[in-house]
Amino acid sequence: MPRPRIVVIGSINIDLVSRTPAMPRAGETVLGSEFLTIHGGKGANQAVAAARLADGRADVHMIGRVGDDDFGRELLTSLRDNGVITKRVRVTKGVASGVAMILVDRRGENSIVVTAGANARVTPADVDAAESLIRGASVVVMQLEIPLAIVRHALAMCRRLGVFTILDPAPAPSKPMRFDVDLLTPNESEAASMLTDGARQVVLKLGAKGCRLIDRDGSRHVKAFKVKVVDSTAAGDAFTGALAVGRALGMETGETLRMANAAGALCCTKVGAQPALPGRRAVERLVRGG
Repeated sequence: MPRPRIVVIGSINIDLVSRTPAMPRAGETVLGSEFLTIHGGKGANQAVAAARLADGRADVHMIGRVGDDDFGRELLTSLRDNGVITKRVRVTKGVASGVAMILVDRRGENSIVVTAGANARVTPADVDAAESLIRGASVVVMQLEIPLAIVRHALAMCRRLGVFTILDPAPAPSKPMRFDVDLLTPNESEAASMLTDGARQVVLKLGAKGCRLIDRDGSRHVKAFKVKVVDSTAAGDAFTGALAVGRALGMETGETLRMANAAGALCCTKVGAQPALPGRRAVERLVRGG
């Protein structure tokens, strides 16, 4: 029997991270204490998170683009090394790979500027070429770091094919938007700019307060796990990746939400995006320990 399939459509970036005592104000220069080059991008982060949390129980596929530069080659290698299948990741000639410049302060809070690069070149044809892959998926995961038209095109395909969809609406839209999606996963600031009545379910990410599931049956809060926060960069991606794994493996809703909270919490205990994403065993230990 084939394993469940998770398909992630989204961004693939290199993260340039500087740690600093405090965020600079306009016109101010501050001295950083550490600089790191880390593999990231919300799409790639969620694919790697899902692959680590699935722990061989589901196949994770990535659809997206990288540039024909050193960063692009490095990003593809990293995805493969983490168990993500990259047959549908296109290398775009003459274009730089996506880059995120990230500042992290002493409290673990971050400020991020993303330059899309090859991520902006994802086309409807890229999605159409993967229709047979998407048709057999247990869940398709998307974000908003690729062109909005591509997200809507992919959602429409999934609706036509009857495939379950998860949308992480980050970065937040500049104006209220409605998406025809099965599960929407905004944080509190993103939720303020969304019209959530287009989603059949909403899981609101509340950071240190956990999360809240909202659907036709009402509202349900799930408490967070307490950890020492070092860097919150990819916590939301770990959370969303866990939701995808829970869906693909047929886990009960409460169990899935606890796993997602634990994955997001553990991600905050390490520096960076993909290096901080936890594996299945670490998450299960935290869930068991409460």
